[in-house]
Amino acid sequence: MSDYAAFARLERDGWWDADTARSYAEGFAAASAQCVPEMIRASGARPGSKALDLCCGHGIVAEGLLAAGARVTALDFSAAMLAMTAVRVPSVTLVRGDAMRLPFADDGFDVVTIGFGIPHVPDAAVTLAEANRVLRPGGRIVLSAWRDVGSAGAFGCVYGAVRDHGDPSVALPPGPDAHTFADPERAFPALREAGFRTPEIAVVESAWQVEDPAAPFDYFIDGTVRGAALLRPQSAERRAAIREAVAATVRREFGSTAPWRVPVPAAIVSALA
Repeated sequence: MSDYAAFARLERDGWWDADTARSYAEGFAAASAQCVPEMIRASGARPGSKALDLCCGHGIVAEGLLAAGARVTALDFSAAMLAMTAVRVPSVTLVRGDAMRLPFADDGFDVVTIGFGIPHVPDAAVTLAEANRVLRPGGRIVLSAWRDVGSAGAFGCVYGAVRDHGDPSVALPPGPDAHTFADPERAFPALREAGFRTPEIAVVESAWQVEDPAAPFDYFIDGTVRGAALLRPQSAERRAAIREAVAATVRREFGSTAPWRVPVPAAIVSALA
């Protein structure tokens, strides 16, 4: 069991905030949505499949599973996220719960999806083991994770600006690496350890198209919990410097004029129970 208690509190408090949840859905999640078709394809969901969408957020993966004909249950710990899912896909069964302690019987689902949720749980190994438990033998898990491409992507652009211009005394509590499960050398062993087999990976070149070169800063500070925890405590002067550095990197890396296509590439990892 990982010792990420402070991280767990940060995530719980942050994602319960309705403004943060809404900002994520309206901004950052434009990249997440581009990964849904590949997740549904990899899941093999079809009419009649019983699907569980863990860390369901505002319901975009659940919506894709439903469109494929699956009978969908969606779980999240955030009431704010579940409220948005209820509006998006009212026919889905919603459960407020913990992805590390699933309130479901063994072998009850054909598909488990986790759309960018793994970095938000304190212990991924426990969540994967729980997913394996509730999947029938031969069922499939599909999860997505952001790839680390340095300054050629949104994460490196923002966190590089924080490194160069932020107050070093502002730090996040220890927590999972956001990119672990986009790396097959780390993701595949973790899946096998949880009882899965034949893991596969696909890449999605997701991106934001923005009119403001500083938009990645805004997406992170307004629509992510870790980003807010790192950026909001900065002084006004440092926040302004970080935001301008993000804009400068976007102009340098992705073109001098609007609109800008800012890469937020992802990996889709799947395996059989």
